[in-house]
Amino acid sequence: PKVGCYIHGLFLEGARWDAAAGQLAESHPKELYTEMAVIWLVPVPNCKPPESGSYLCPIYKTLTRAGTLSTTGHSTNYVIAVEIPTDKPEKHWIKRGTALICALDF
Repeated sequence: PKVGCYIHGLFLEGARWDAAAGQLAESHPKELYTEMAVIWLVPVPNCKPPESGSYLCPIYKTLTRAGTLSTTGHSTNYVIAVEIPTDKPEKHWIKRGTALICALDF
């Protein structure tokens, strides 16, 4: 795109992407990981996340979320967090451990 960049190839753990509704949804039974839709990252200076209607979803390099702590206080396995639309409160997805993963172990 002219502004920002596209990210593809990520996997959702603890949720799935509902393309029809354009938001996070509960995982189907026996479905551990699902492919995430293409994400368009647009840089916005001093952007504050909205109070509701989105989940600030962390992105990790691998399924092992643990890593050594870096000087930022985050795990070295942590990449960034992205806002994903949802109709549920953020704590709903936090309790499920919902995260985006760059590479599955298998």
